[in-house]
Amino acid sequence: MRIQWLANVAAAALVLGAGPASAKDIVIHAGRLIDGVSKAPRAEVSILIHDDRITGVQSGYVTPPGAEVIDLKAGTVLPGLIDTHDHITAGFHKGDPIRNAVTLTSYDTAIESTNYARATLLAGFTSVRDVGGETGVTVALKKAINSGEIPGPRIWTSGAPISPTGGHGDAANGLDPELEHPGWKDNLVDSPEAARRVVRTLQRQGADLIKILPSGGVMSIGDDPNLQLMADDEIKAVIETAHALGMKVAAHAHGKLAIDKAAALGVDSIEHGSFADAESYKIMKAHGTYFVPTMLVGAKVYDRAKTHPEQLNPSTAEKALKVVPVMVKNLHDAYAAGVKIAFGTDTFGMSAHGENAQEFALMVKAGMTPSDAITAATASAADLIGDAQDIGSVQAGRYADIIAVDGDPLADVTTLERVGFVMKGGTVYKAGGKAVAP
Repeated sequence: MRIQWLANVAAAALVLGAGPASAKDIVIHAGRLIDGVSKAPRAEVSILIHDDRITGVQSGYVTPPGAEVIDLKAGTVLPGLIDTHDHITAGFHKGDPIRNAVTLTSYDTAIESTNYARATLLAGFTSVRDVGGETGVTVALKKAINSGEIPGPRIWTSGAPISPTGGHGDAANGLDPELEHPGWKDNLVDSPEAARRVVRTLQRQGADLIKILPSGGVMSIGDDPNLQLMADDEIKAVIETAHALGMKVAAHAHGKLAIDKAAALGVDSIEHGSFADAESYKIMKAHGTYFVPTMLVGAKVYDRAKTHPEQLNPSTAEKALKVVPVMVKNLHDAYAAGVKIAFGTDTFGMSAHGENAQEFALMVKAGMTPSDAITAATASAADLIGDAQDIGSVQAGRYADIIAVDGDPLADVTTLERVGFVMKGGTVYKAGGKAVAP
């Protein structure tokens, strides 16, 4: 009988440990709410939260029995922001970039990335799409954040981007041809067969999406941003294989030909898109392709090219001075043409991690309304990622990813650069403008 009694007590303890005793109910009283669903903001709203999810949004200030109250009546509340073009494990190291390329290791990257993740979260970005980092590092960082080991945003990672030999992602560009490094060639493809293999390998390694580099780039050595460097059959093989695996495809593309071909072949987003034109916009609209303009990195690289070109790779300063000036006009024209736009900064240390919200002012300067710029970083970004049922809006069923600012970002979008409150999954990480240990 005593053994049975002990078993009953143990069972009851397990039930209590897993049941309502561990649950958490919170209500946020929001003075003003931009919910990511409706165009007009709402006044005096209560957001009901149970554990990590929103259970309801009610007009007026209500307080369910036993719920913890978070008073944000004086601020504007929004969904957690989303950066769909980040490099959250990458930092810019001043000095000779060639030396950095052959001295910094993946261990350095992994350690530094924990600080970058924390800074990004505290800036109000509760989700990011990392589009181009060392696969093992980005996947490990994602896992550590998901398990609660370190603070950071939700991460959807592409792992290492797929590049043709000599393209934007070829790490050997500009170096001694006899230099070798394990992994440098892993994601180089020069045939459809190789493209399929790399996509499947990335999926096996834990990537959530795929990034391809069909055009040359700005920050790489020697390759031309105007040229399409990946063949059509290689691009097509990546897209078909990735989509068959349920993975989306992001295409780094500056030149018009690469933009048009990648969009027509079915990529989910064009990153940068610098030299797109009216025909490009028609193709993107016809295929439902998102445009991620990355204005912030352009502004920062252009400034560095003019003031400290020695801190950039050979040929980078020259390319930046030609490419960046067209980016503002391109976003203006794409927006006017009705192309779908998602927020992305291309943060990799040229601007500091945590400064992501500076992109908003550049988007508005290019012609977007503050409301549409915010939508690009909430509902549209969630749609591009493919997880609108969990992130990107404040409504029942979504994660309790919520931020707040003083003032009105619809009147002054730069208020989003000064986020005072951050909640991710029902846990508060920042309050009163200061970090809070969960």
